[in-house]
Amino acid sequence: MTELRIRPAGDRALLLEPPDRDALAGLVDRLRAQPVDGVADILPAARTVLVTLLPGATPAALATRLRALATGAAPADGVDEAPAIVIPVHYDGSDLSDAARLLDISESELIARHTGHEWRCAFVGFAPGFGYLEAPEANLRVPRRTQSRTAVPAGSVALAGGYSAVYPRRSPGGWQLIGRTDTVLWDLDRPEPALLRPGSRIRFAVAGR
Repeated sequence: MTELRIRPAGDRALLLEPPDRDALAGLVDRLRAQPVDGVADILPAARTVLVTLLPGATPAALATRLRALATGAAPADGVDEAPAIVIPVHYDGSDLSDAARLLDISESELIARHTGHEWRCAFVGFAPGFGYLEAPEANLRVPRRTQSRTAVPAGSVALAGGYSAVYPRRSPGGWQLIGRTDTVLWDLDRPEPALLRPGSRIRFAVAGR
């Protein structure tokens, strides 16, 4: 298997490129469960992790420690010891039938797959609080819409490109909308405004049940 690639990103950061998505998820979990001296912050993306260094940290020495961490055993305790976050969903999205047709399954089967698996926040982006959630075993990979909407309501639950997401606020978007939730994903009045962060575990549930 291809090993972890580490590239400089300026003079205060390193860009880590794991060989695949499973390795990426494991590396993010290790970095959060076993903090590395000299690391100020980590920012996961779809295929990479940007590691920002503290002043005085030596990139070459830190790269060696990061490589050793990447090849070690997974930590005994995951990054999130709390129960999975439960997000109740009203499955009445305007693209629900189209998404089911693209998958060649019924709407009820799509809902069963969406609620029947635990999702993991791989990374955040696009908008504050917007988490890209993955559950490959759910087998819910659908393409984006051919034409994006100019305004997607806050709380919209969507699918695209193998990910699921909840729109934290009203914004343009091209994902397939399968439902809606009253759960607030981004709230500046909370100590931690974002409900989701990389490594968070999520369970979707049919609202009202």
